[in-house]
Amino acid sequence: MYEAVHARPDGSSTLARQARTAADYGFDGIVVRSHGDAGTPDDVEAVRDAVDIDVVDGIELRADDPAQASGLVGNYRSKRTVVAVHGGDARINRFAVENPAVDVLAHPMAGGGDFNHVLANAAADNGVRIEFTLRSALREEGGSRVHRLRDLRKLRKLVADADAPYVVSADPRSHLELRAQRELCALGGTIGFDAEEIRTGLTEWGRLAARNRNRLADSFVEPGVWLDDS
Repeated sequence: MYEAVHARPDGSSTLARQARTAADYGFDGIVVRSHGDAGTPDDVEAVRDAVDIDVVDGIELRADDPAQASGLVGNYRSKRTVVAVHGGDARINRFAVENPAVDVLAHPMAGGGDFNHVLANAAADNGVRIEFTLRSALREEGGSRVHRLRDLRKLRKLVADADAPYVVSADPRSHLELRAQRELCALGGTIGFDAEEIRTGLTEWGRLAARNRNRLADSFVEPGVWLDDS
C-alpha cells in the first residue's frame, strides 16, 4: 500500500522524513504529490536510494481554468510518473475526468465544490482515479467535520455507482500527519467503506505508478503496443 504526501517546501517535512515514517508505518511506498516543482525526479531518486521504500515522483497541479490545466498537464505528463489535478472547481473537475492524461482528480469536493454522476461516469470511461481525501475528516472538528464526512459519503456512492477507479489518502503535509493503514481503515468505516475498500484505494497509488513507469519506458508506443528490441 502507498500514501501520497506533500514534502517541503510544499509541506513542513522533508521527503526523506516522510519516506522514513511511511516505511515505519508499513507502507510499501509513497507518491510525492507536492504542488509545483517540489519533489523532482532527482530528489525522489536520491531518497529512494537512501530509504527502503518506493518513492514515486508525482505532482498535484493547480490551475485557474481548464486552459491552464491543459497546458500544465501537457507539460508535466512526460516529466512525472503520477499527475494529479487539484479539483473542487466545477470546470477543473470536468476537465480532469474527461482527460485520460490525468491520473487522479484530487480533492474533487474542496472548497465546497460538487461532484455528480456525470463526472463519475466520465472518470470511469477515461480511467481517471477519484481521490477520497481523508485529511478533513482527520483534522477538522465539529460541524465542519460532519460536513466533510457527508461529502465523502456522497462521493463514495457516486464512485461506486459508476464503478470509477479511486485512490485514498490522508493527504499528509508532515510526517506527523501520516496515519497507519489500520487507522485509515477504521476512519473509512465512518463513511461507508469497509477495510478492504480503503486498502484498495491505498494500493491503487502503487498500481498507477507501476503502469505509468511501463508507459514511460522507451519501448512503449501505446497501450498494448511495444517496440520489439530483439
